[in-house]
Amino acid sequence: MKHMTLNNLLVAPTLALAMTFTCANCQSKSNRVAEQQNPQNEQTMENAAKVYFTSDISPEGLVKVYEALGVEAQGRVAVKISTGESSMSNHLRPELIGALVQKVNGKLVECNTAYAGSRMKTEDHIRTIADHGYNSIGGVDIMDAEGEMRIPVRDTTYMKYDIVGTHLANYDFMINLAHFKGHAMGGFGGVLKNASIGVASSNGKAYIHTNGLTEDASHLWEYILPENQDKFLECMGNAAAAVHDYFKQNGKSIVYIDVMNNMSVDCDCDGHPEQPRVKDIGILASTDPVALDKACLDLVFNHVDSDGDDAKPLQERINRQHGLHIIPYSEGIGLGTTNYELIDIDK
Repeated sequence: MKHMTLNNLLVAPTLALAMTFTCANCQSKSNRVAEQQNPQNEQTMENAAKVYFTSDISPEGLVKVYEALGVEAQGRVAVKISTGESSMSNHLRPELIGALVQKVNGKLVECNTAYAGSRMKTEDHIRTIADHGYNSIGGVDIMDAEGEMRIPVRDTTYMKYDIVGTHLANYDFMINLAHFKGHAMGGFGGVLKNASIGVASSNGKAYIHTNGLTEDASHLWEYILPENQDKFLECMGNAAAAVHDYFKQNGKSIVYIDVMNNMSVDCDCDGHPEQPRVKDIGILASTDPVALDKACLDLVFNHVDSDGDDAKPLQERINRQHGLHIIPYSEGIGLGTTNYELIDIDK
């Protein structure tokens, strides 16, 4: 394994992220990093989170990067994915993730959406799951199909609790298996979104999206206001921490994986997404969700564009929604760190 030291540089004026890393689609940015580096913000690698990387986007690569974490899935294992709104969505396909699900003897889990579509009602969602081929790898447990429950949050400024599906209580271990991509509301979606919006019940999603103004999904759009964007992002980080904390008690555990393929500016909740403009990068994994999403963002914002491989649309989508705000907020409430060490397991 090759270890690479990265500088934690969240540059507010331009919302640009800097790093040094080399892979198939990412060239070294050491000169730019040196120019932007603020020595007062340097952190030693002593307390850095480990983020593992492979450029091998395959069933074997996914299993390999999971194994690099060195954390054995035990007990009743939930593998949290997005089931995708339509066959045209860029959700993770069963062919890619099936080997990992089988290895950990896991159960795919998801919750119903808060917007009208193919996954808002349980009966429709069940059909969508079948249409998307997930029954071939054991099917999906819709965690809010039989109700919802509240779990504590760290920050009660806007949310007093997080609302999740009752089936969450059936699991001892979670693999948060996210597809990293853009998002129309959050700017980007990675493991933080997959833990927050993704694990929330339909009403819980409304509670997060409206920064605590309503728990009724039928009134979702009445309470979403542009001036509350940062509050929404903070609620996502807060809800992600709630799920993390839930799996850090009573012998439970949780790990995180981001798959950086088919990275459209649109989320997997979009049934007609824009075509990806940036080429696939790889799969990253960590026990720290903040470090993991930060590493993915660094790869996107330091991508060297070429013909047919353009990260600018994704960068612009993230910046338009002030998407980076979730990272320092989540670090600020103690969910994780932006100081990380990227370990290339292909070396």
